[in-house]
Amino acid sequence: MTAFRHVLALLLLGSFIATPDAQSQTAKGSVFHDFNENGKRDAGEPGIGGILVSNQIEVVKTDSDGNWELPSREDCIYFVNKPSGWMTPVDSKMLPRFYYNHKPKGSPKTKFAGVPPTGTLPASIDFPLTKQTEPGLFKAIFMADPQSRNQKELDYFARDIVEELMGTEGRFGVTLGDILFDDLALYDNHNALVALIGVPWYNVIGNHDLNFDAPNDIHSDETFERIYGPAYYAYSYGPVNFIVLDNVNWKGREKGYDGNLGADQLTFVENLVQHLPEDELLVLLMHIPLGLTKDREKLFRLIEQRPYTLSLAGHTHWQEHQFLDANDGWRGTNRHQHVVAVTASGSWWGGEPDETGIPNTMMRDGAPNGYLLVTFNGQQAIIDFKAARRPADYQIRVSCPDSVSVADAPKHELFANVFNGSEKSTVRFRIGKEGPWMEMKKTVEPDPDF
Repeated sequence: MTAFRHVLALLLLGSFIATPDAQSQTAKGSVFHDFNENGKRDAGEPGIGGILVSNQIEVVKTDSDGNWELPSREDCIYFVNKPSGWMTPVDSKMLPRFYYNHKPKGSPKTKFAGVPPTGTLPASIDFPLTKQTEPGLFKAIFMADPQSRNQKELDYFARDIVEELMGTEGRFGVTLGDILFDDLALYDNHNALVALIGVPWYNVIGNHDLNFDAPNDIHSDETFERIYGPAYYAYSYGPVNFIVLDNVNWKGREKGYDGNLGADQLTFVENLVQHLPEDELLVLLMHIPLGLTKDREKLFRLIEQRPYTLSLAGHTHWQEHQFLDANDGWRGTNRHQHVVAVTASGSWWGGEPDETGIPNTMMRDGAPNGYLLVTFNGQQAIIDFKAARRPADYQIRVSCPDSVSVADAPKHELFANVFNGSEKSTVRFRIGKEGPWMEMKKTVEPDPDF
């Protein structure tokens, strides 16, 4: 993991070198090889050509000298798409700093602070990168909904999830939204805990990560932007391309939210994917599952002709593997695998405390809380479920009577909850060591233990 440990003392707004230019109507800058990892472009540090940079709508490649230009807007975020074999700086909390917030007047006033005024557009916004080795076979960590509402629940998260992930073989981690449960003042404490895992950590915005006093979606993610940067962006690792999406559409306190991507974000995806090789795996990361996202078919039209796609979400506190086809609006030749991931908080840290004081929290499907360890191997992804503080082979829980009479046996049920199961799973049982193996019927009934 030493390749990731180039932590810099960086400005909160991102990793960049900026010189004011009040007359500039076009954002300009460069992407450069930061040899000494000091976050500044020193003499002899060359620009890097062919790197993708975006303003949240348009996407351009840097020229042979590493330079880029993009249209300027009054309120937008400029960011570099981390390319394969390179890494952006990370701050002291292992958060990647790949962006520059351009908010001349700052965020509107909300209960939880947004981005302070950034002033006029800089004359140059320069993104530093350093080289790192990225194999074709690697692992990454994904978890949904840690969703701590107070310091007590942050302590649960630390002891239940973070502690066992320290020293992980995962190359990076991702939280799939609902990082917190409404109290955004806890971001710093949460991030300090996640930093102990020791790998760069990317974040997806969830419905409990919003500024609820914002009147609409436009300014609902101001605190998220201050802490993590853009709510939608992209990065690559090895031969895999990741797109982080924001499909939480805030409509104000009275109407709440729904699942929707919106025109600007879809345009960004359209502009981005034309630069991504079709023979590489494309992974979409979001909070609300695709089935609950209103404009999902517009997204499908942009990616469904690609042969290798995968997506992960959270939100429902019910893990499942979905295989989307024409009935879901997907027109691709191959079905699209959509994984609704295990939640770190189970069912919102509910459940009877164990002997250590940590709740025995289950998801709504009866599976224990935990995370996913995904092995990427070129165009393939192997998804392993890991229950918090349990052995890696704890993958199933069987519910049945301790004993039954022969006469009453047909009246009793045997229930097996296969935590990472799907429609492709086959489960068999037998009675005694010599009994014949019999296939069990798949059901989505609630787990009786839950």
